[in-house]
Amino acid sequence: MKYIGAHVSAAGGVENAPLNAKKIGATAFALFTKNQRQWSAKPLAEDSIRKFKENCAAAGYTPEQILPHDSYLINLGHPEPAGLEKSRKSFIDEMFRCEQLGLKFLNFHPGSHLKKISEDECLARIAASINRALEKTAGVTAVIENTAGQGTNMGHRFEHLAAIIDGVKDKARVGVCLDTCHTVSAGYDLITSVGYERTLAEFDAVVGFAYLKGLHLNDDKKALASRVDRHASLGEGTLGLEPFQRIMADPRFDGMPLILETPDDGRWPEEIRMLQGMVVA
Repeated sequence: MKYIGAHVSAAGGVENAPLNAKKIGATAFALFTKNQRQWSAKPLAEDSIRKFKENCAAAGYTPEQILPHDSYLINLGHPEPAGLEKSRKSFIDEMFRCEQLGLKFLNFHPGSHLKKISEDECLARIAASINRALEKTAGVTAVIENTAGQGTNMGHRFEHLAAIIDGVKDKARVGVCLDTCHTVSAGYDLITSVGYERTLAEFDAVVGFAYLKGLHLNDDKKALASRVDRHASLGEGTLGLEPFQRIMADPRFDGMPLILETPDDGRWPEEIRMLQGMVVA
């Protein structure tokens, strides 16, 4: 079973996210549980929590079909003590909000070294940050998103993901989300059939499919190995439609949220229908 959706708006309250997902024909969705460009937010109201759960149940969304994303401000590998502590505090709050909503996952960008510490030290800080968050929360898995490798961002090599996971004490509560645009921009070929199989084989060997919890489905405005993060609508970028046809026919991606983050949200219903039409029964 393929769960296909998009990162929908939670404007007006988190309880609106499942309603917005249902409107576009999604069988999965992502959301921000707070404003993604602010450090702090009011606690979730009990009424919003109740309505979110009720709306998810009414629309048929289980926690396995929902992939919330944390704030873009958070840097769990921050080189400076004040920035690191602020990021860790915010991340723990994000994990707790997911726990309150009965969700299983929190998707996040791992962090950046800002040219002030080594890559290895940054990866170790990210793992330590995850450990702290897992100790202070329950039931939510920290899902590391691979990056395009833009700037000083870590996570663009599968080895980075593996190193972070290796440093996490509770392996049952850590996972990975692969973004198709980021993967190609980082230099992994998903475009050709040979490259697709080689890339997934490398991911399995270095990280392991057991850790894969979801995908972000985006075409790429930039070239293979550009190290630039620019999403494109499906079929209108470097990937084209064939990689998405392969994904929809690949049983390795069953039972996990497959989330569009393509730039034109007005086309999400059309893109979801197109992807659903690619699914092999």
